[in-house]
Amino acid sequence: MKKITYLLFALTLLLTSCEGDQGPQGPQGFDGESAIAFEMSGSFNSGNNFEIQEFYDFQVFENEVVLVYRLWDVTDNGLDVWRLLPQTIFFDDGSDLVYNYDFTQKDVIVSLDSSSNLNNLGAEWTQNQIFRVIIVPASELDNIDTSDFNSVINTTNIDTFITE
Repeated sequence: MKKITYLLFALTLLLTSCEGDQGPQGPQGFDGESAIAFEMSGSFNSGNNFEIQEFYDFQVFENEVVLVYRLWDVTDNGLDVWRLLPQTIFFDDGSDLVYNYDFTQKDVIVSLDSSSNLNNLGAEWTQNQIFRVIIVPASELDNIDTSDFNSVINTTNIDTFITE
């Protein structure tokens, strides 16, 4: 029995006292400076296939994610209300309208889709639409409530939007 105890003790000591290679240093944590934000605007119509496209004039990396918010409303106290896309609006006649987007490393496209004819939409849904685009490292999305525009702004320390 003593031999088993000594053996277990020696094994425990051996395994706990070994130290391996530390490995390469991990990526630096998010400091808010790597987030990029800009504002884009435009009008949707049949001539642009109900899409607004913006090409980046900076590099977007494979490990970054693009978030797009639509200016939804301005409250009585003057604060802007932003909603993360996609957003679906349901109309009284049973039709719907979807603001959606897709992105690549070269551009972002905001588009409209509807169960009815897009040409029949009112100007409030298609004309002079304003969007804010935020590009953040994908690794940071676990720490951010992306549905809350202000949370994204505060977490990424963005204080300026590049406007057209």
